Amino acid sequence: MKALLLVDLQNDFLPGGALAVPSGDDVIPVANLLMLHFDRVVATQDWHPADHGSFAANHPGREQGDLIELGGQPQVLWPVHCVQGSPGAELAPDLERPKIERVFFKGIDREVDSYSAFFDNAASRSTGLGEYLRRSGIGEIFIMGLATDYCVQFSALDAVQLGFATSVIEDGCRGVDLTPGDSERAVEAMHRSGVEIISSGEVLTSGTQVHPAAALSANV
Repeated sequence: MKALLLVDLQNDFLPGGALAVPSGDDVIPVANLLMLHFDRVVATQDWHPADHGSFAANHPGREQGDLIELGGQPQVLWPVHCVQGSPGAELAPDLERPKIERVFFKGIDREVDSYSAFFDNAASRSTGLGEYLRRSGIGEIFIMGLATDYCVQFSALDAVQLGFATSVIEDGCRGVDLTPGDSERAVEAMHRSGVEIISSGEVLTSGTQVHPAAALSANV
């Protein structure tokens, strides 16, 4: 069985948000189009406490983009974003949320960030996603979302390490590109690690059948 993983399609990562990914809203129609072509659809949400250690505002004298150590890992300092319960942390309003079976929260520990959908950056805490997918009989994961060079990349690399056949839908992703070319380098790194890089068109023409439950909800 196959699952579609939607990574961090949240207001703060869309144009006008606190940590806007350029053209991030362009991936929402792609997500809505692809959902009916998978046995399972799951999503992640960044879900930070207000005092999260990745926020530059919580480090006097530091600026956004500075590199520090957090939880024993290199950490880019970001603007305050996706604070638990805030409008910016909500999933994009145009996203077909009823088709998402379950949402997994990440970045909840103030002492360590969590780019991956599966683990925090120190690999000390699981989100439960991997276990959920295995219980659901999922062997193949297709990943899209925000951002290519951070949460999509880390999620895909962890998925491969966990033994899932993993594809990233490249036109369903957008990157931050703090340094020009970061997204391209992320795609190359994923490909070298065994991640298939595909397009949404390849999914739509692959003959994947609509999941019965999704088809029923679409016809209600």
